[in-house]
Amino acid sequence: MRYTWPMTSSSVPLLPSTERALLHRIAVAQSEGRTPSLVGAVARSGRLVWTASRGDVASPADTQYRVGSITKTFTAVLVMRLRDEGLLDLDAPLERYLPGTGVGDVTAAQLLSHSGGLAAETPSPWWERTPGETRPDLASVLGERPLAHPPGRRHHYSNTGYTLLGSLVSALRGTSWEESLHAEILEPLGMARTTSLPVAPYATGWAVHPWADVLLPEPAEDLGLMAPAGQLWSTATDLCRFATFLAEGDERVLSRESVREMRTPAAPPLAGDGDGGYGLGVQLARREGRTLVGHSGSLPGFVAGLWAGVDDDVAAVVLANATSGPQPGVLAADLVRIVAEAEPRLPEPWRPLPQVDPDLLALTGPWYWGTYAYGLKVLADGEVELQPLRGAGRGSRFRPRPDGTWTGLDGYYDGEVLRVVRRRDGSVSHLDLGSFVFTREPYEPGDAVPGGVDEGGWRGMP
Repeated sequence: MRYTWPMTSSSVPLLPSTERALLHRIAVAQSEGRTPSLVGAVARSGRLVWTASRGDVASPADTQYRVGSITKTFTAVLVMRLRDEGLLDLDAPLERYLPGTGVGDVTAAQLLSHSGGLAAETPSPWWERTPGETRPDLASVLGERPLAHPPGRRHHYSNTGYTLLGSLVSALRGTSWEESLHAEILEPLGMARTTSLPVAPYATGWAVHPWADVLLPEPAEDLGLMAPAGQLWSTATDLCRFATFLAEGDERVLSRESVREMRTPAAPPLAGDGDGGYGLGVQLARREGRTLVGHSGSLPGFVAGLWAGVDDDVAAVVLANATSGPQPGVLAADLVRIVAEAEPRLPEPWRPLPQVDPDLLALTGPWYWGTYAYGLKVLADGEVELQPLRGAGRGSRFRPRPDGTWTGLDGYYDGEVLRVVRRRDGSVSHLDLGSFVFTREPYEPGDAVPGGVDEGGWRGMP
């Protein structure tokens, strides 16, 4: 079964063979994972192109499931909005904005990337199965030993850290985390079926006996202060919208550049976790050469997974109502892979630039760092790309700055400054990139090459 939010002429439905492969994958997952119901959904080019379910689901596209820690990514977007508005310095001590927590030296950036050293969980009782009133304030959330590791040393997943971030949002906005979430993310993105408490139709959460095919209902508690770490209920349709946002950004919520910053690794993966790591509120993964961004989630009675393959322009969501069994992160990654391999993304049509600065055009072509050959290419919006012409090497894209220099956007030179150095007569002498000198000829004679060039010039072996 296929459901789409409003189609455009550029929306292309999936091939029947691709749909059959997707359906088979979720059917196997629901059967082997022994979950009462399971929903899978795929978005491509910003459109929901497929959704299906197995088990007892009245409306696969519109039935709410609890999404657990996918909530954290929403909280992270709220924090990034505060930063972009100049209300928050991500690298400032938390004490500046939220005094009296006892962990004031930790920064918002560290909390976003789970590198603040905070404990993973609250003190007993288990917060996911007890009412939020059990923890009425931050002191009861953090406990007597809030830190498990020194801040900034390592990645240690922390639910309590995202409670602090939710409280930070409330303190700086002067409103509740939930109100900020609705006004700043859910309403602009049209996510009307994403809520803090369930709204029918919604799935019931179940525990499945590990040794018998019988069920036990799980409690669905309002988590109170812990809500920013895992409270939300959502649907396949809404989460595909959010996955598209994580891939593309949306100026009504967060710019493309800020979303790209969220997707940049900020903490390495733990030993045994494989490639990937954690950005600012998003999990990162490498699967069969494919880069995925998103998050997984679980609360008693529910598991969920959301991945966006940015380069493939494909996103997938998996929702199930069992405490354990199916692996939603693995399954969502498989759905992305099935579509990306069966129907590879078509490249954008080549189009000439509308105009180009002649001085910038004159900088294109080969440059040499020592004897390494590089090529400089003009991109759209005044950006340039400097890449090795042969073999592997250090390459990056650069964005123009008002002072006539460029800032690296990725790779080895991410954040580094590229500038053109001119002679007294105005002609270009060389490019300076983080003190590395790029000349038009390898070891071009003159004072541009640090250490100088042998006066004898190039020669054969004596």
